[in-house]
Amino acid sequence: MYAHQIKGADELEDGKKITINNEDGDSAEINFNLSADGEINSEEENQTQPENQPEGTFDFDGAIKNLQSELAAKNERILRLQADFDNFRKRTAKEKIELRAMIEQEILTDLLPLLDNLGRASAAAEDENSDTETVRKGLEMINRETVNAMTRHGLEVIDTENKMFDPNFHQAVGTVQDAEKEDGAIAAEFQRGYTVRGKVIRPAMVQVVNNS
Repeated sequence: MYAHQIKGADELEDGKKITINNEDGDSAEINFNLSADGEINSEEENQTQPENQPEGTFDFDGAIKNLQSELAAKNERILRLQADFDNFRKRTAKEKIELRAMIEQEILTDLLPLLDNLGRASAAAEDENSDTETVRKGLEMINRETVNAMTRHGLEVIDTENKMFDPNFHQAVGTVQDAEKEDGAIAAEFQRGYTVRGKVIRPAMVQVVNNS
């Protein structure tokens, strides 16, 4: 038997709970909601159990199936992403090869006239009737055509005349004292340097002034 000690309706408005004491001295508290017409409803009674599920049990099988379904969907998305990335990598590698072949073909096409002129210059040099001036002019023309062909493909000469040494564009291979120039000035160029569209492909080899 339980000795029920229940507060009145006016007290439940504030507390919204009752305490039940049994004969053994144990007690328990249950929260209640007071309706507009004065009826008392237990919060525990308002909780419903899932359909076809015994009271007080949890549907572990259903939860596991849901997790397995979510995992399978995520695995499928990961496999699709891996396949897309692999296709992108292969397509990019193929495009690089094709682009490189196209550039090489264009450059070689521009260099073909230079080969023709080199052949003519070589034949003129071997001809006993050709003079030195004719050969020299032919070589100058070939050099000019070579520079023009490479310039069309972005090649630019690194300027060293009256310039200060810059490690980004120049490579110092020696120093010299020169009282007429300040330290760090380029005194002489030993090998011409080049850039392609702003990127150095070969620095200029220079001699640098060092008076200290």
